[in-house]
Amino acid sequence: MSGRIPRDFIDDLIARSDIVEIVDSRVPLKKAGRNHQACCPFHSEKSPSFTVSQDKQFYHCFGCGAHGNVISFLMEFDRLEFPEAIEELAQYHSVDVPREKGAAPPLSKEQRQQKDNDYELMEKVAKYFAMQLKTHAQKDKAIDYLKNRGLSGQIVKAFDMGFAPPDWDSVLKTFGTSPEAQRQLLELKLITENDNRRRFDFFRDRIMFPIRDKRGRVIGFGGRVLEDGGPKYLNSPETRIFHKGHELYGFYQAKQAHRNLAKVVIVEGYMDVVALGQFGIDYAVASLGTATTPEHIQMLFRATSEIICCYDGDRAGREAAWRALENALPFLKDGVQMKFLFLPDGEDPDTLVRQIGKDAFEQKLTEQAAPLSKFFFDNLLQRHSISSNEGKAALKSEASPLIEQVLGDNIRQSLFSDLSNHLGEQNRFKLETDIAKANQATGPKKLDYNRPNKSTLSPVRMMIRVLLDQPSIASACPTANPGPLTASAIPGIEMLNQVYQYCLSQPAANTANVLEHFRGHPHEKHLSKLLAWEYPEQHLEAVFEDCFTKLLDWHLQGRMDELFAKSRQGNPLTEAEKQELNMLIKEQN
Repeated sequence: MSGRIPRDFIDDLIARSDIVEIVDSRVPLKKAGRNHQACCPFHSEKSPSFTVSQDKQFYHCFGCGAHGNVISFLMEFDRLEFPEAIEELAQYHSVDVPREKGAAPPLSKEQRQQKDNDYELMEKVAKYFAMQLKTHAQKDKAIDYLKNRGLSGQIVKAFDMGFAPPDWDSVLKTFGTSPEAQRQLLELKLITENDNRRRFDFFRDRIMFPIRDKRGRVIGFGGRVLEDGGPKYLNSPETRIFHKGHELYGFYQAKQAHRNLAKVVIVEGYMDVVALGQFGIDYAVASLGTATTPEHIQMLFRATSEIICCYDGDRAGREAAWRALENALPFLKDGVQMKFLFLPDGEDPDTLVRQIGKDAFEQKLTEQAAPLSKFFFDNLLQRHSISSNEGKAALKSEASPLIEQVLGDNIRQSLFSDLSNHLGEQNRFKLETDIAKANQATGPKKLDYNRPNKSTLSPVRMMIRVLLDQPSIASACPTANPGPLTASAIPGIEMLNQVYQYCLSQPAANTANVLEHFRGHPHEKHLSKLLAWEYPEQHLEAVFEDCFTKLLDWHLQGRMDELFAKSRQGNPLTEAEKQELNMLIKEQN
């Protein structure tokens, strides 16, 4: 569903929720003083270091550093993306998730119930197919096929693979017990209907691969034919719960296997994902009979920092890789990377991993996968000869708009640098870059509070920490408003002011609300680090005001130094500046 979720609704949802209740339903908690404790669900440990604060509606692990509010917990524990976590929490409270202008209208109660029924039916059908693999009269040919493909019973079970019987109406008879049930089967494309209105199973005599969404719900199927005849693979058509351009086979299993996915390998088929999984390469996914879409790329870069496209080395494989590259460019931010590995003729990941084993296959991924920049220019240089001015112009004409789409400044700059090298314009590119840097250097400098002087950071840090613990301090200490100091050179003052202003506008907020407000903000990681810092939580108003007094002293001293420096450099002070300096000197005395 499109459209942003209103911030007010998110704040209200957090206010309604008790993080202890939500966490305890998934990880049993024990009372420990004012807080609750458990062994951390995000890393292995024997002694509890995972703490949940009911007062602050915040959790923190002193072992691995995991922390956040109730929404963060649902995202981490249930492996949900942000909108899905909001939906999950809203469903828990039996409320609808509103969307801002331009969004589709929210689902009605009947529509939500219909979706729940759809997911329930798809799960039942998946279990039915899995049972047929064990009990059907013709199960042996399906089992023999899987054995011949080298699959173990364990991996078949891990991916919930099954068998669609050759009968024309096994699913229809089992689940289509009423006109309403048959209509649902038709709408979910589990059965189909011909021109004579005869109804029969959509999947017959095939190995079945249930397709799960990011939350683990069965939304469709892929079926692999056992014998010659008919398409080799048959995928569920699009339905109200299945949109193939938004889903990846194996993504749910990969997220279950790895809390933090270091990398993801995109392959071309279901069997490739399963075979790699059997060899312990449990971070492979496959698109569902379509090219790798922008939605696929966006979904993967939310979960990992490295994508490796592993395709056949033939023309079709390279064309598929180029489409994936084009779709990825707008999502290439600094800190992520995309690579391409093309396999020898006649090989696919399934056959190759069986020949060379896990270690050698992963070595290929590490050592032989070409970075995006290399594949990008190798592909372009095959179409444009740079031996002529016309060829160089054509290369520049095609490459420049593509590079402009890149989100990350450093990646984009690097690609333009590579392009200039191919065009023989290195000196011109360097000159333009140097001019741009010089123009930036003469402009206002951006404060960097990652590397400040310790003596100047401490009060700022303490004030932010106090606000995180007790946002109402902002209203209680109106004279300690850092707003007027934002023009000073005090590192971190801008971050302090933004936190202060939010707390001032939301006096009833708690730690969880503050964190949620700054989710995705450049300051988010700094706030998270401060929350892990322990300090005596006493006399907070006095501490907050004392720290502000220090900041005010630094600000005044800094302004005095600035005016003295101007005078020493031979630049006469204006009358207003002289009066200001005299006043500052009196204040210091």
